[in-house]
Amino acid sequence: MTFVRPAHPDELPALVEHPADPERNAATRAYLTQLLDGACTRPEWCLVAEDGDGRLTGSVVLWTLPGHDVPLAVVLFEAPEDSPETGSALLDAAAAKAGELGATELEHVVDSPAQAPQFQRNPERRGELLRAAGFEVVRDGRRFSLRTPAVSDGTGVLPADDPRLTFRSLAELGPDPFVAVLAELLADTADARLAADVRRHGVRRAAELLFEETAELKHEPEWWELGHDADGTVAVISLPAENPSVPVIGFVGVAPAHRGKGYATSVVVRGTRVLTAAGAKEIRGDCDRANVAMAKAFERAGYVNFADRLEFARAL
Repeated sequence: MTFVRPAHPDELPALVEHPADPERNAATRAYLTQLLDGACTRPEWCLVAEDGDGRLTGSVVLWTLPGHDVPLAVVLFEAPEDSPETGSALLDAAAAKAGELGATELEHVVDSPAQAPQFQRNPERRGELLRAAGFEVVRDGRRFSLRTPAVSDGTGVLPADDPRLTFRSLAELGPDPFVAVLAELLADTADARLAADVRRHGVRRAAELLFEETAELKHEPEWWELGHDADGTVAVISLPAENPSVPVIGFVGVAPAHRGKGYATSVVVRGTRVLTAAGAKEIRGDCDRANVAMAKAFERAGYVNFADRLEFARAL
C-alpha cells in the first residue's frame, strides 16, 4: 500500500535518502534548498510516498518560476524500481495538487545521461511511468553548455560579433518588432513544441506567448536584440536570459530570408557575449533534435552537447 502526503518539515530538504549514493543525496538536498529559497517551490508542494510501515519510498516536487503561484512542472520525481504503482500515485497526486492551484498542464523533463541534481537514472523506465500516467512527449531535444571562466576573468577570448550585423535592443525598439519577428519564425519552425503552440493558438498568439513566457526569465531589456543585415532588414533575434539555475541563450532565430549565411552561429555568439559580459560562468542552450542547423550553430560557437532531453507534458 502506498500513501502520498506532503513532506514533514524534518524531511526537508532531504526527502528520500539513498544510503549508497552520497553524491546524489548531497546534490538533490542542495537543489531542493535552492528551489525553496528561490520561491520556485514551497514545502506543501513537496510530496513523498510512504509504504505501510511508514518508510519513505518516493518523492515528487512541484516547480514554478520564482514567486509564481501556479506550478508548471514536476522535479525530483523518484519511485522504487519495483513499484510502478508508487510512481503512478506520486504523479497523480502531483497533478491533482497542481490542478487545485490552477495549472492546466504539468511538465517533466528527462535528461540522458543522468546527472546532478536530479540523477534521472534509467530514463526508459521513467518514460514508461510518465506515459502510463498520461504524459506525452512534446519535444525531443539536445542540450548544450559552454563554460566561460577563462573568458570572464580576461584570460580567454570569445568569438567577435559578426560585422555584417547591427544590433538594436528591446530597450530601444520596444516589444512589437520582436513579436513580429517571432511570428515570422514560428510560421515554419522546426521545434515540435513551438509548432504545437502554433497549431493551438495561431502564429501571432503563439509568438506573443513565446515572448511573454521568455520575459518571465530574469533579463535586462538591453540584452534582448534584433540583428539587422546590411540591407536594413531584420536577420536574427536574440533573447538571452537567466533561469533560476543558470544563464541560458533563451530563444534565438534567423529570419527565413537570411538563412544560409551563417547567421545562426552569429546569433548564438551574440547571446553568449551578452551573458558573459553580465558575469555568466556557464551558459546553456537547447534545441529540438530536428533543428540540425541550430545544433551546428551551438557547436560552432564552442558549446558542447552534454545531454539529450525528452520533454513530457500532461494536460490537467
